[in-house]
Formats: sequence, C-alpha cells, structure tokens
Amino acid sequence: MLDLQFICDHREEVEQNCKARGVTVNVEAVVRLRDERNKLIVAGDELRRQQKEASGKIPKASAEERPQLIELGKQLREQISEVESQQKAVEEELRSEQAQIPNMTHPDVPVGGEDDAAEVRFGGKKPEFDFKPLDHVEIAAKLDLIDFEAGSRVAGHGFYYLKNDAVMLEMALVQFALSKLRSEGFTLYTTPDVARDSVLEGIGFNPRGDETQIYSIANTDLSLVATAEITLGGALKDQTLNISELPLKFAGLSHCFRTEAGSHGRSTRGIYRVHQFTKVEMFAFTSPDSGQSDAVHQEIVRIEEEIFQALGLHYRLIDTATGDLGGPAYRKYDLEAWMPGRGDGGSYGEVTSASNCTDYQARRLNIRCKSPDKKGTQYVHTLNGTAISCARAIIAILENYQQADGSVVVPEVLRPWVGKDVIAV
Repeated sequence: MLDLQFICDHREEVEQNCKARGVTVNVEAVVRLRDERNKLIVAGDELRRQQKEASGKIPKASAEERPQLIELGKQLREQISEVESQQKAVEEELRSEQAQIPNMTHPDVPVGGEDDAAEVRFGGKKPEFDFKPLDHVEIAAKLDLIDFEAGSRVAGHGFYYLKNDAVMLEMALVQFALSKLRSEGFTLYTTPDVARDSVLEGIGFNPRGDETQIYSIANTDLSLVATAEITLGGALKDQTLNISELPLKFAGLSHCFRTEAGSHGRSTRGIYRVHQFTKVEMFAFTSPDSGQSDAVHQEIVRIEEEIFQALGLHYRLIDTATGDLGGPAYRKYDLEAWMPGRGDGGSYGEVTSASNCTDYQARRLNIRCKSPDKKGTQYVHTLNGTAISCARAIIAILENYQQADGSVVVPEVLRPWVGKDVIAV
C-alpha cells in the first residue's frame, strides 16, 4: 500500500492517480481516519499519564484519600480500555481504506484503458501459411493432445487434461524456462500451491468476497494461489534484509488456480482462459533505489523476450495503460504472442507480464532492508514477471508451428525434452 503520510501530504496527486486508473477510492476518509486515530493516541497518552500520576500518589496518600485514588485509577483504566478499543477499530478501518488506494504510476505510462496501451516493439516474424490455419482446439483434437471432456467430467468447465505429446511439451517449456532463469542468476523454487490469506492480501489479491478470482479453502485461512508471485513474495514476509544482498532474484514453479469469474465469452475457447495451469514466475526484491528496481524491471522484460525469441514466436511488447494496471503495479509491460487461430485471421494474446510494484507490496508484507550508512530500515521494492505460462505458450506453439498435413513442428530449443522434432498422428 501507499505510505499513509504520503497519501495525506499528496492528496490531490493521489486522487488524480486513482482517476487515471479508473479506481474509485475515498482519500478523504483516509485523511479523516488518520486524524481521528491521532486524536485517540493523544487522548490515550494523556489518560495513561493521569493513571500513572494517580498510582504514584497512592503509597503516600492518607487512609481517607487512598480509596478515592484507587477508584480514580479504576475509572482511568476503563477509559483507557475504551480509547484503545476505539483506536483499534479506527486503525482497522483506516487500513482497509488505505489498502484500496492503488500504487502511484510511472509518469511515462500511457493514460487510458486496454486499447490505449503503447506498443514498445515487436519481435520475431509472423508465420505465413498456404492453407487456412486452425486454432489450438482443432489442432489438439486432431493430434489427441487435450481432453476437455474428461476435465469437465472430473472438475467442471474450464479444466482439462493435457495428453501425450502435450504433456511432454509442457514439461519441456518448464525445463527450458528454469534452465534459462538459473543461467540468469535466479534461485529456483517449487512453491506451495496454497498460501495464507494475509499473504495474498499483502501481494494485492482479494482472497474473499463476491469479486474474488481466488479459490478459498473452507474453514481455513488458506487459499489456492493464482500465481507463484504470491508464494515467492510471501517467502520473505516480515523479514529485514541487508541492502548489500539486493537484488534477490527468485524463480518459482507452481500450479495456478483462478476462478475466472465473469470471464465467460472472453477468450474462453480452449486453454487460453482456464481455472488451472502451470507457470514459471520470476520475482525480485531490490533496494528502495528506483534505479535498481527500474534496471531489474528491464532485465525481467529482456528475459521474457529472449524466451519467446528462442521459441521462434512473433510477439509485441506493450506498455500497459493506467486503467489496465493492477493495484500494486507502478508500471507493467505485457508480452503478447501472435496466435494465428485466435479470432478471425489471428490476433495477439497475452503470454507474459512484468510489473514493478516499488514498495507497495513490501509495505503490506513488511519486508524491509537496512543499510550500514542509514538509521532505521526502508521498505524494499518488489518486481514480478512471467517466464512461461504453459497453457498460453502451448497455444502459441501449436498455432504458429502447425503444418498443412496437420502435424506441428516442435521448436528447436524444446526438442531435447520433447524427444521429437514433429508432433504428428
């Protein structure tokens, strides 16, 4: 979340930022609750001073005065308890209102909605077909790669079984991404597929409520994770790091679970928008110096591009507009791969994202760093980015590498793990 003092000192700027993001928040309530909390703190301190003063008089008081002082002490304790209770309630409401305010936005981010994203650059070459290309659902049916009916029978709509060479293709993508990230100095993890709700909230997800995209586990404070960003970021919750250790770069392999509530009709055919998928995620903790987090942000984007360049896929990189940013993101780049079977004549589909969240998540998760030349601690900056989201990468591979005879050529970098050059009947 944003720093409370910053919100109160830069109220107009914060309100303008929320407006640009299309978010309705009550900044006035945050300021009011901050002032109310401060008054309660002062009142509590004064009552505690009076209680201490009354207690100090009791040993020297006469027999007649002592009962009055004891009664006064009792009354003061009750008043203190009442003020503390009021302060706790105000602080909970204040934190709730404060948490609704999104991060500030990089000044170069385009203003607007999804259609206002700025194209940064293109990579790779679009495939040219001398036949009408199929979409991944049709390709998978011909090659027996995905079983949607079994997924629906077992778990419901939006679940699926990968079969045969599609299984090998997914494992190849994971191996390729992890090998790439290890060579880039990332520490590799397999992470839990569940996390405490407090961790999800710290990362910026809403684990409960009607609008949530999260699967919650009944009668617990646990939820299934929507991304390893949650578990990688949560791994250092409440920790204080030495600034000399930064940046720390983690890579996590996990399953991801999303309800995709309200997504019907929006690219729901096939495995583009599903309830479960496998993903390799990058996460970084940097110093509070924006120069370091900006540099790591560019590094994450470079790695994402190099992965899709190595896969031989055409893509475009976009600078996401303000109205399409998630609450924690200061700036976000999306990489969209060309999918020939998507829509009428092909279109781009998001396959990775890379976000610099500055200290927004760290403040919520209480992740700090200390420096030998500075007093106290500072909140670190956090960043995240997709290395490979397997389901969408599989779509791009099947549709871009399809052949006239119905077979699919395996990208060269994946062949050692797939074990063949071509997937055919």
